[in-house]
Parts: sequence; C-alpha cells; structure tokens
Amino acid sequence: MGPLAGIKVIDMTTVLMGPYATQMLGDYGADVIKVESHDGDVTRQIGPTRHPGMGPVFLNTNRNKRSICLDLKKPAGRGAVLRLIRSADVLVYNVRPQAMVRLNLGYDVVSEVNPRLIYAGVFGFGQDGPYAAKPAYDDLIQGATALPALMAQTADGVPRYVPNALVDRIVGLTAVGAICASLVDRNRTGRGQRVDIPMFETMAGFVMGDHMGGLTYEPPLDKGGYARHLSPDRRPYKTSDGYICVIVYNDKQWQNFFDATGRADLRVHPKFATFAGRAANIDVVYAELARILETKPTAEWMAILEKADVPVMPMHDLESLLGDPHIAATNFFPVVDHPTEGRIRNMRPSARFSETPVETQRLAPRLSEHSAEILQEAGFSPDEIAALVRDGVTKTAANY
Repeated sequence: MGPLAGIKVIDMTTVLMGPYATQMLGDYGADVIKVESHDGDVTRQIGPTRHPGMGPVFLNTNRNKRSICLDLKKPAGRGAVLRLIRSADVLVYNVRPQAMVRLNLGYDVVSEVNPRLIYAGVFGFGQDGPYAAKPAYDDLIQGATALPALMAQTADGVPRYVPNALVDRIVGLTAVGAICASLVDRNRTGRGQRVDIPMFETMAGFVMGDHMGGLTYEPPLDKGGYARHLSPDRRPYKTSDGYICVIVYNDKQWQNFFDATGRADLRVHPKFATFAGRAANIDVVYAELARILETKPTAEWMAILEKADVPVMPMHDLESLLGDPHIAATNFFPVVDHPTEGRIRNMRPSARFSETPVETQRLAPRLSEHSAEILQEAGFSPDEIAALVRDGVTKTAANY
C-alpha cells in the first residue's frame, strides 16, 4: 500500500518536527520503526489522555509506525540499532549532529554499516555556520526568521509567535521532499547519502520568499515586505453577526464583487479599477472591503459571494472545522477504534494517489509495543531478545 511500500525507515526522532515527517513517510507506505527511549517520546505526555503515555499530540503524529524502545547509551542498545540500520533504507534523527556522534552513530559510522542508507537529519542550523551546535525550537526559529516582527507590524505592535508549530511542520515537510529525492538518486546510483535539513535556513527561505521585496536587489530598493500580506485589514472580515474570510484578487473577481454589491462607483475609481492601482493602495482597498462586509450577516454574504464566484470561506474555530461539510464529505477526520484508546478521531493523509492509494494501516503505537517483532525481523533469537530485556536495553509493551 502506498508509493513508498517496501521502504524501511528508522525513526530516531521525538517531539514534532521529525515525527511529523516520518508519519508522512509512513502514510505513504513506508515501514517506519520508531526507536524510543525507556521514557518514550515526550509528546506522549502532552494534552488530555485516557491512558498515560497516549496523549493527543503523540496520537496525531505517530500513526503508521511501530515502536521499539532501546537504551542507546548501552553498547547492546547501540548494537541493536545498528542491526536495524543494516536492512533500512532511511534513518531520520532530530537531535544535533554532535549528539549522534557522541552516540557513535554519526554518518561515517552508519554508512559503513549500510552504504545505501539515506541519513537524514532535521535540526536547527546548517553545519557550516557559527550556530552549528546551538539548540533550536519552533519559537526560537520563528523569532529569528522575523515572523513575530511581521505579526507585530500587522496588528497592535506586540510581537507574537504564530499559534501553531509552523516551523516544525514546514521543516518536516521539507525533510519528506529531501528524503524522497535522495531515494530517487539512490535508485540511480546505488549509493546513499547524508541529508541535512536545517530549521533556520529552511524558514529563512520560506518567510523571505514572500517578503524579500526590494531587498532582492543590491543596493536595496526598499526595506522588504509584501504590502498585501502586511495590510492591517488583511484579516477575517467582521460581518453584522460574525466573521467571514474573503479574498477579491484578480480583475474578474473585483468586477463580480462590484456587481454583487452594487458598488459601480468603485469600478472606475483609480484605486480600485486595476490590479496595479489596488496593489499600490492595498490598505485603502482592504479597509473599504471591511466596511462593505460589515453591512450584512455572514450567511447572506456567503450566498451572495458564492453566486458571484468571489472566493469566500467561513471562519472556523477548532470545533466547527470538524463539522465543515466538505471535511465531512471527504471523511478527513474519521472516527476509528484504537486498540487501547477506544474511539478517537484520526486524520486521513491529504495526498491522493491514483495507482498507489494510501490509507492508515496502524494507529499510534504504545511505547515499545513492537519491540519483540522488530528484533526478530532483524535476526535476533529469542534468547538474545530475552537478554536485552533482562539487561534493561529494551522492554516489551507488557513491561510498561
């Protein structure tokens, strides 16, 4: 099942960025083996739970994986993970590279064990700069790549982080692309490679792709920033009874909007009549749009604008999103039976493949749920597995 069927991934990641990337690889059909410490991924403890160690953040970033716990600080634990690596296609980690070297699991070591391995690291900073060994978190990278400054510029002047682990997820998505590209190259050459996916550089490109502006040129033509994105009235618009999300962008959409709202006066207004005029006066344009949309209730505007083919969507909150009619029709949040957690909402992979369809094969695992079967597949005998359990290198799910 899935375009990555037959690919084995050793997932040595925790928290969100790495697990989000490896979950996507699992969604696409890869066999993902999640290597955890005896304490387990810390996200097991985040949020309301029915049972310890199975919190919602973990459940929603670790489907389509199997779990094994190994104490990598013990020689037998490191030896066990090297045996897993021997038959793997990809290893993904998200500690600093220096930590992998201290574990004696740096690329020079593991590439000797498996020259075909894609060795992918998702961590803070490129290794050829002065920040190479610095720790990094989503909030820190948001701040360092100007997102709070942009938030302050568009609102009340107070810098704020985006209320979402934006960096972790964008870098995770970037890692999936880099890993898949490396697998294509390996199919050509027969050789694996090391792939670094740094958070800081990834997000610097992501943010500045929109906001480079006049800083693109040398010398600069302005201080950068995309005026439409920074307009204070680029926001959900207040209606007479709520809020609505509207974007009137191209000339045809504006003509349709003028017709639907009876604002023929704006059709010939120099600040509204052309794309160039609107772009040069975007704050004036959006402020007028806000005034117009305040005059009717949300449902009435939805009907008017949909009929006029003007792009419009409701402004959901977290609960109402679950009941959106399109989301419901596509069954994006199916309610499923988890083996230990009972009825839970899952999320379907958003990509659709015509020839290699993808569906959830496994819900998020209990800590070390699959230790014995993973070790058996790697060639460990029952006596060897028993010795690893006895020596505290691993545990079976029953031991937790």
